[in-house]
Amino acid sequence: QVQLVESGGGSVQAGGGLRLSCSASADISLYSMAWFREALGKEREGVALDTTRGITKYTDSVDGRFTISKDYAKNTLYLQLNSLKPEDTGMYYCAAVRGYRYTLEWKQFDHWGQGIMVTVSS
Repeated sequence: QVQLVESGGGSVQAGGGLRLSCSASADISLYSMAWFREALGKEREGVALDTTRGITKYTDSVDGRFTISKDYAKNTLYLQLNSLKPEDTGMYYCAAVRGYRYTLEWKQFDHWGQGIMVTVSS
């Protein structure tokens, strides 16, 4: 069982940036990890993935603006959010699944953080 704790959310104006962190209680090299988000009234959406093989994947709406990365020494997953838009507003969740998974389907992930809010104002 791995525990995940997100940090780094907050409020920012459109065009600005934030960096989200997800601290894990286990060796993240064993897990494919991802960021998801939920906007008010919308379904949970996969944002970015970093697999055990170092392969990354992004949803189209954030590709080129967000960057996912891992610090194996700190067992921490990051999401750098740049050029933020109001439609990026939502609760962001860190998630993990043991082994290789190349997917942004939330049902494939069985470990979740508590979530952290990101608000982008216009």
